[in-house]
Amino acid sequence: MTELEELARKAIDRQLPTREEALRVLGPEYDVLDLVAAAGKVRREFFGRRVKLNTIVNLKSGLCPEDCGYCSQRLGSTAEIMKYSWIDPADAAGLARRAVEVGVKRVCLVASGRGPGDRDIRRVEDTIGAIKADHPQVEICVCLGLLKDDQADRLKDAGAYAYSHNLNTSEERYGDICTTHTYDDRVDTLQKATKAGLSPCSGAIFGMGESDDDIVDLAFALRELDPDSVPINFLIPFEGTPMEGRWDLTPERCLRILALFRFCFPDVEVRLAGGREIHLRGLQVLALHIANSIFLGDYLTSEGQPGGDDLQLIADAGFTVEGVDEVSLPSARHDLVTLRRRGAGTTTLANT
Repeated sequence: MTELEELARKAIDRQLPTREEALRVLGPEYDVLDLVAAAGKVRREFFGRRVKLNTIVNLKSGLCPEDCGYCSQRLGSTAEIMKYSWIDPADAAGLARRAVEVGVKRVCLVASGRGPGDRDIRRVEDTIGAIKADHPQVEICVCLGLLKDDQADRLKDAGAYAYSHNLNTSEERYGDICTTHTYDDRVDTLQKATKAGLSPCSGAIFGMGESDDDIVDLAFALRELDPDSVPINFLIPFEGTPMEGRWDLTPERCLRILALFRFCFPDVEVRLAGGREIHLRGLQVLALHIANSIFLGDYLTSEGQPGGDDLQLIADAGFTVEGVDEVSLPSARHDLVTLRRRGAGTTTLANT
């Protein structure tokens, strides 16, 4: 049995790779196609050839008081993004409806800011209600920043299925990308959501200058938090942010990161998220052999590739879209970033 075959076997047995094994995945030792094949075997064991579709509805955009260096909505950002306050629940429900009609299973409601106040929670409760009135079966994931006591319970009672709060990078270097809140603040919010019975969703952003050790530290830390879904973002280096001009990633590097997370999270939803079109480019199809979930259409402040192209990509690769009645979890570079100008906050249809 080869080392990669052994790594796949361990993952299928839900055993975490050793640190040495994890670092070898990120290094040049293994051919990237062999790595994709080994990670793909794990993916098929738990998820077959299903791809889960997710979409983002950006309820409130820009003007955030936090200083996360990667974010176009951050304090001090001069990125020419759309800025608007809360959209109407009926408008949000309309955006969700269009996405669900093309196969989206999870709708992610996102709002900029440090965290919600009571009035914000009421707005989100109303939005969840409006979406659920049309599509009671849809999974609603909420991402509002740092949570206070009892807010997670209110979201759960309103019908939210999951709460998303990424760790983004390793604990050791978190202060390098954000100074207005801490790594521990993020862990605390994720724990509050989990305690309330919300499905925990937490992942990372890569391409911010992290080392291999940082990536492994983060993967192992996330494993301890036991999320149900792990979104993998690749930095979109917006002009007007501290990380503009950072184009550190290659398609191969992205595939190695995805493979590592599949070995660390064999039976968990690993999601291709922001920046995949920019950094994976023509190798997105290989990424589908590792990840079992993607965002369809646009992101928070940037546009993704057309939803029809994503659906064609899935079909051409021999995968199928996961239906709403199927269980998600097993029982056991383009050189230009396109700023979003459609969907939530506009009168133009979303890209789903």
